[in-house]
Amino acid sequence: MSLVNAARVRAFARAQGLLAKTDQIDATVLREFGELLQPEELEAPSPQRQRLAALVQRREQLVTILLMEEQRLTQTRDKVVRKLGEKLIKELEKQVEEVEKLIKEQIDDDDTLKDQSERMQQVKGIGKVTASTLLAEMPELGKLTRNEAGALAGVAPYNRDSGMHRGRRTIRGGRIKVRRVLYMAATVAARFNPILKAFYQRLVAAGKPKKVALTAVMRKLVVLLNQLLKKPEFTLA
Repeated sequence: MSLVNAARVRAFARAQGLLAKTDQIDATVLREFGELLQPEELEAPSPQRQRLAALVQRREQLVTILLMEEQRLTQTRDKVVRKLGEKLIKELEKQVEEVEKLIKEQIDDDDTLKDQSERMQQVKGIGKVTASTLLAEMPELGKLTRNEAGALAGVAPYNRDSGMHRGRRTIRGGRIKVRRVLYMAATVAARFNPILKAFYQRLVAAGKPKKVALTAVMRKLVVLLNQLLKKPEFTLA
């Protein structure tokens, strides 16, 4: 099978003047899109990666609920309600720990996943959560070009030029969960990774906004991780 961004298919339909949307129209457009553009086929994910993806997704859901409950608790004054909230938070924290344990076991039980996780964590700024999320949400990592890795993670800058005008480069698309963990990793790397810290500071000193510089660090990270997984002989030394 092939997986393509839905916006591409919708734009393909609009380019043909098809503004209406029905199941029959969608089926026809998808067939024509596939026949004309021949999107790349994907390998079926292994059962191990599928289970890892389910566990990582569950961890994210639990963390989201936990943060919401903690926020509600700060606004609660009633003692009984606070007690109930605190009890729920403890249970959520316990479930997060249980899921994280299952994620570790899932990775450790698979030689490929374990090796890739350890390789990624060699990069200062990449922790267990980031590594497991990338393994689950970006299984193509290690099989991509530099540009493909940046685009898939949603950190590749796109031009907006016309004639003599040079527009502002912006990022778009990509996988939001991947971009989210890369952002957290980049904030750590920009402070503690000697190479990426120097890169970040150089961009800021050159007048780049800090957010733009941090996005550049995110792209550097995903390109580096892709290289690490693609070439076993590649080292950080």
